[in-house]
Amino acid sequence: MDSQSKTDIQDILQRLREKGEEKEEMSVRDMIETTGSRSFGPLLLLAGLIAISPLSGIPGVPSTVALIVIVSAGQMLVGRDHFWLPDWILRKKIAGNKIRKGMEMLMRPAGFVDRFMRPRMRVLTRGVGAGFVAVFCILVAATMPPLEPLPFLASTAGIVLTLMGMSLTTQDGLVALIGIIAAPLIGFGVYSLLS
Repeated sequence: MDSQSKTDIQDILQRLREKGEEKEEMSVRDMIETTGSRSFGPLLLLAGLIAISPLSGIPGVPSTVALIVIVSAGQMLVGRDHFWLPDWILRKKIAGNKIRKGMEMLMRPAGFVDRFMRPRMRVLTRGVGAGFVAVFCILVAATMPPLEPLPFLASTAGIVLTLMGMSLTTQDGLVALIGIIAAPLIGFGVYSLLS
């Protein structure tokens, strides 16, 4: 489904950071074009990165990210090779300086992660496995809008979405497995925090 070869996550962040410096505002379309791909892995990775960055504290951002994930993962599930997003989502904008700051915060951890990513356990990133990842992403994204009123709590879902996006982008099924295992643990932590 997403056959993109190994991608340097730090490189994606750097491109977004530079574009955030150039533009006063960045639309979702600008961000997608900056990542240079119309495939699902980089889009899910981008959505996850936005959700775990300080950008998730901006009202409406977690719900927009959730909608992008649900729409794109739904298309992945039905076998499309490339995603389509409605124009009104692509026009949504975030201040360029916020994009720059958010991506800068993620650069160091991304460099650490990049050293370990490689194609393996591809059964989880292709065919039926990729379909399972798509369903999993939809379920995780559906938790984000209810968590949005609580500052930065939707970022917990962003961690899982980032792992799923990384796994599809780099064809690393081990990362998908880590995300699948981590999700209920993160969910239990959030539930404990709220109860």
